[in-house]
Amino acid sequence: QVRLVESGGGSVQAGGSLGLACTASGRTVSGGHSFGDGAMAWFRQAPGKERELVAAINSYGGARYADSVRGRFTISRDNAKNTIRLQMNSLKPDDTAIYYCAVREALVIAPTPREYDYWGQGTQVTVSS
Repeated sequence: QVRLVESGGGSVQAGGSLGLACTASGRTVSGGHSFGDGAMAWFRQAPGKERELVAAINSYGGARYADSVRGRFTISRDNAKNTIRLQMNSLKPDDTAIYYCAVREALVIAPTPREYDYWGQGTQVTVSS
């Protein structure tokens, strides 16, 4: 019923670029609106660390970034296709992690994982020095 399909990721040397994409399908069971209305986000989790917000975007295009990626990463959204993308430039070894797409039924962006209702399976990003 609820499905988030991620693509992209992989391995790159420091300073390189990668792109991630996530497409959501299904409908919310409350609120009466589709995933096209809810906030969408990318989180990441490195080994031994907590899952952290990388970037999030609402249906109006308003975005929020982690300080560590601001100016290097860009999140974008296609409401008609229920798709978000994350363009990652000037990658650093510290960006190495599993990246997860997340969607919440609420319209506003939220900073913590527990506030998101649906999750993708994750995709590995590895940046070598």
